[in-house]
Amino acid sequence: MSELRTKTEHTAAIQRDRRVAVVVNTRSRRGRRHYFEVIEQLHNSGFEPLAELSVYNPKRLRELLDTALATDPDLLIVGGGDGTLSSAVRHVAHRDVALGVLPLGTTNNFARSLGLPLDLAGAIRVFQSGKVADIDLGMADDRPFANLASFGVSVEVAGKVKPWFKRLVGRPAYPLTALTVLPGHRPFRAYITVEGQRHELLTHQLNIANGRFHGGWQVARDISIDNGMLVAYQLGSGKKLRLLGETLIRATTGRWRSLAGGPFVVGREMLLETDPPMAADVDGEVRLRTPIRLRVVPNGVRVMVPASFEDR
Repeated sequence: MSELRTKTEHTAAIQRDRRVAVVVNTRSRRGRRHYFEVIEQLHNSGFEPLAELSVYNPKRLRELLDTALATDPDLLIVGGGDGTLSSAVRHVAHRDVALGVLPLGTTNNFARSLGLPLDLAGAIRVFQSGKVADIDLGMADDRPFANLASFGVSVEVAGKVKPWFKRLVGRPAYPLTALTVLPGHRPFRAYITVEGQRHELLTHQLNIANGRFHGGWQVARDISIDNGMLVAYQLGSGKKLRLLGETLIRATTGRWRSLAGGPFVVGREMLLETDPPMAADVDGEVRLRTPIRLRVVPNGVRVMVPASFEDR
């Protein structure tokens, strides 16, 4: 781990020296369409990037992130969806470089949790007038994540939602695809152990969130990406009709709840066991299976955020 400057010193360096590197996933929902606009607007805003890289082949994303970081920027600007930004988070975690976010995906959960403008011009203005903050890093076993680990229907949905459908309808693509998966889906039992207390539930869908947003909609008012806590919550219980209703409501209204209304389990560390054992979707990548130990690393990642962001 490199020695970190204070956040005030880091912010001043970005605003003074403008040492930035740029990586844009041109396979993301808006990345290909906006790549040259991103570069032009950065130059017009007074930035002369040390590296300007486009990612057309997703398999090269990590390589190109390493190439960008090798230029020793103060700010690594990354454009893409939540999967791209999750990879970037893993690269900058615990390092003396801040992540600048260009929200170019479908749901942009990470950008929303940071309170960032979702338009390109607004996001770039944050690099000029914002500040460096440190936020929580989630860990699923040894795998870092930015937003969410999910289990159940969403894992099947992630494998079935079509890229063209996401481009066509945007955020509702996920709950609408879920409606086609639900009829054949079987509920599962989940056991969540937090601070010695074991919680049991029967459900079709379980999420464990680090950030405040899922599917582009706010989960609850009192969830934060900077409070040192993970939040586990189910959608709909074990009854398909309840999950169907919850999915339709989220697709049409984006309804959000408070933690006080439950059902939520909150903690710094959780052990999740399921019956049967299940695959986990961790920020869009299905690589782990239950049982999984999840925890939060407070202030594990530096990001560029609006000046109004509450940095705890």
